[in-house]
Amino acid sequence: MIFRQINIGFALGTCVSIAISLASVNAYAGDIDNGKKLYTRHCVTCHGVDGVNVMPDAPNFAYSEQLLRPDDFILASIKEGKNAMPAYRGLLEDQEILDVITYLRLLETGGPMRP
Repeated sequence: MIFRQINIGFALGTCVSIAISLASVNAYAGDIDNGKKLYTRHCVTCHGVDGVNVMPDAPNFAYSEQLLRPDDFILASIKEGKNAMPAYRGLLEDQEILDVITYLRLLETGGPMRP
């Protein structure tokens, strides 16, 4: 009887751990290739090909603390615009902006490790 209780407790604990791990995964997984295409079309002029800012005062995405913020915060910032950056609300869908954010996070880490 004690052995069965331990097994049930272990199984329950394992399920809770898996659920917590899955909940911490970014719910806004983006499409890297689409993000790169959109970044190249809309962002590269000011933020540079590799995320190193070309325009003064534009964030440097190659080494940016701004990318430590949650996706929903960055999404809202891009939608609203700031200073010289135009608002992208209505120009890009939320998922397209999330694709760009996914690509930005790769710029910060040195790029995707793909074959």
